[in-house]
Amino acid sequence: MAVVDPTLDVERALLAAGATCVIGVDEVGRGALAGPVGVGVAVVNASARAFPAGLRDSKMLSEPRRELLAPLAAAWALHSAVGLASPLEVDRLGIIAALGLAGKRALAQLYAAGVDITGAVVLLDGNDDWLNKALGTPLNVVTRVRADQDCASVAAASVIAKVHRDALMIEADAATPGYEWAGNKGYGSPAHMAAIALLGPALLHRKSWLKITA
Repeated sequence: MAVVDPTLDVERALLAAGATCVIGVDEVGRGALAGPVGVGVAVVNASARAFPAGLRDSKMLSEPRRELLAPLAAAWALHSAVGLASPLEVDRLGIIAALGLAGKRALAQLYAAGVDITGAVVLLDGNDDWLNKALGTPLNVVTRVRADQDCASVAAASVIAKVHRDALMIEADAATPGYEWAGNKGYGSPAHMAAIALLGPALLHRKSWLKITA
């Protein structure tokens, strides 16, 4: 099946309807056994230029391609940021609340940069508004299935967040060798699972996901 590049059609429609800007949002690391969960955000407004060629959902790109595109996507967006929630927060709060916390932290970075959060439309990949569940004051969130594949702002957020989190896992692998995090990025590969069985869990593991309580 041919890969269809994302467009700005959805964002332009939201801007035409009165949004001051559109904030594309996507999460990374949701299904990992180790490492933080991350939420990327990328802001576009009516002045948005043509986005980087080849930009699409991070899951559809090779690692070298993502690393090439991430700085281009960050330069293309009006603003971008990545918020994180730690493995301990995932264990304490659950994955949905941890996603919301990471998203809240990403939005706080945008707010500090002067982005009009309250006048924006937040374009969230998926069909569940997990973001507003974490906010004291609800935002105008529009959920869209496959937004990471169809919408350029969300694709940009996806790539930026994925590369950011991958870099953290590569650093963690150097500090805590044996789990092959540089390759599996904390996901449950056979080698990762074998290492957990041999070495036990590390500090970066989500112990609730491994059914470990201590």
